[in-house]
Amino acid sequence: MADSSADVVVIASRIDPAQLARLVREQFEDMVKYVVDVERRVIGVGGEMHVDAEQALLEDGSRQSDLWGANYYPGRGRDGCIEYTSLINIRPTAGNRGMELQDPVLRERVREITFELLGEGEALP
Repeated sequence: MADSSADVVVIASRIDPAQLARLVREQFEDMVKYVVDVERRVIGVGGEMHVDAEQALLEDGSRQSDLWGANYYPGRGRDGCIEYTSLINIRPTAGNRGMELQDPVLRERVREITFELLGEGEALP
């Protein structure tokens, strides 16, 4: 089995739109999976599963408790570009019992960091 973490990029500043477009096309064509470290304000983007980006961030120094998964859909605008759903979000001990991130404060932090580092749902080149 190939190491899919090679398809993950860890970013701390705005990603180049061409690089984001490549990551979107690599796996799903209309979206990309990503994981946000809400404390360090970095994102692991790409890979086949959220766990790929989660692993890349853990290797980069993140703490698992700070990591939340989502999906980014370029071209859908600010209100439709983020889907706050991931298997890594299932954390009953943290009060998140399902795949969708429930905490409105954490959702807003994920949204803010997403807009800063990935974009606001603009169409890609």
